[in-house]
Amino acid sequence: MLQIPAWKRVLIWAACALGLILALPNGFYDRVERSNDAEARIEAGFVTDENTADAGLWPSYLPSSLVNLGLDLRGGAHLLAEVKLEEVYETRLEGFWPELRDALRPERDTIGTIRLQPSSGNELRVRISQPENMARAMEVARGLANPVQSLTGALENDIEVTSDGTDLIVSLSEAERQATDQRTMAQTLEIVRRRIDEAGTREPTIQRQGADRVLIQVPGIGSAQEVKELIGKPALLTFQPVVTRTENGETNPGPGNEILPSIDGFSAFYVLERTPVVTGEDLVNAQPSFDQNGRPAVDFRFNTSGARKFGDYTAENVGSPFAIVLDGEVISAPVIQTAIRGGSGQITGDFDVVESTNLSILLRAGSLPAGLEFLEERTIGPDLGQDSIDAGTIACIVAFAAILVFMALSYGLFGIFANIALIINVGLIFGLLSLVGATLTLPGIAGIVLTIGMAVDANVLVFERIREELKTAKGPARAIDLGYEKALSAIVDANITTFITALILYAMGSGPVRGFAITLGLGIITSVFTAIFVTRVMVVMWFERKRPKTIEV
Repeated sequence: MLQIPAWKRVLIWAACALGLILALPNGFYDRVERSNDAEARIEAGFVTDENTADAGLWPSYLPSSLVNLGLDLRGGAHLLAEVKLEEVYETRLEGFWPELRDALRPERDTIGTIRLQPSSGNELRVRISQPENMARAMEVARGLANPVQSLTGALENDIEVTSDGTDLIVSLSEAERQATDQRTMAQTLEIVRRRIDEAGTREPTIQRQGADRVLIQVPGIGSAQEVKELIGKPALLTFQPVVTRTENGETNPGPGNEILPSIDGFSAFYVLERTPVVTGEDLVNAQPSFDQNGRPAVDFRFNTSGARKFGDYTAENVGSPFAIVLDGEVISAPVIQTAIRGGSGQITGDFDVVESTNLSILLRAGSLPAGLEFLEERTIGPDLGQDSIDAGTIACIVAFAAILVFMALSYGLFGIFANIALIINVGLIFGLLSLVGATLTLPGIAGIVLTIGMAVDANVLVFERIREELKTAKGPARAIDLGYEKALSAIVDANITTFITALILYAMGSGPVRGFAITLGLGIITSVFTAIFVTRVMVVMWFERKRPKTIEV
């Protein structure tokens, strides 16, 4: 008969209460957001009276997770960037030259002298003085090949060795290029995400588009230029030996060297050894600080390997200058006074507090493997985002009010039970969105509106089934019981097919499509729960209290 065990009733109401409590912070969005941001700054070490006051705006014993607003609701920056994959090929081949040189030197009696030749970034050219023995040089070069580190190219080598008669030509194989592209894009996405997260922005969207493009959307930031300044720099940090300093940027640096300008704006150029002693990849931490004269600086610390290489080099070159190079510019070129064994140091230069903070963020996040070229940039103002919120709010209110009126007029008291469950349903949706940290977009609001209609549809199926059972002269209790029992299969089937569609949209789509799929999928779960369990509990509790002889649905 029409009975629900006490433990099941407690469990149902407890789930409703938990969902509504999780959704509660969204009703005080600005206050909770200020409190969360202040707590994050306090954890980072910025303890001020203002941060302490803001942190107290929301009680610590209540949940503080919010539904993050997407770019179309909050405003922010939209960027589309192209990754310069050719730079990675060039860097890879430049790094291969010392290994090839060392392998060919023992063969000089056979192949003669070896000399690196100017070439494009897609190949490495080495001229030998005895080209009649080119076959031996090619054999040595092929011996340096390694298997491609990918599933698709596991049986192929990473380099191809050819000759035009006088020059030995080394290039990357097609399989290695494809594997390099995959690694470069994955590394670029991760580093861009780290840089944006370090800056404290909320829920950015960072996705790969096509073979060599990255879509970046950052809600709540003032302009696209801010994002470009943060993520556009490669932040390639190197420590290189200084050969000499010159005032002429056209000076021939010589083989194995390069000439780079000074970052201080003066007409100074440095001739440096191309191979660095240590790179930014060996950094484990970088923090903004001040030097002994009170000027902004950046403190850094190497890992074990970097500290050993840095310590050995400084010990062997006391009295010689070495250059700290960032993105092809010499920040400073101090003279080594003593061996630096601790693995830590300080970067000083002509920059202010903001620049030192941004530099520390870039160094902590790591250097980009290749440069970015921005193809598209847009700044979406908060006014546009507010218009979207208002439009979505109006749509939800109109749909919600129309459904409430329709259900109350069509089904009377049972319609009021359905309306109460519908209100709980919307609260549960926002509770789940807050719990999983989802981002709400304008298509996501459309998913909520659609969910409201689907939740009513489940109640309509139940109530119409109860009407049918009442016409067969069954008692009220039996009619209600059979109504829920026989409508269950139709409700489950309809919602499962829609849920599968939501899963496909989430798996195959991106951006706004995923936002729609998330709210639709979570809404289906909550609507089935409220239609099958919550309304039934309310109906049973009312029936046990009133014990009506007849009912009208």
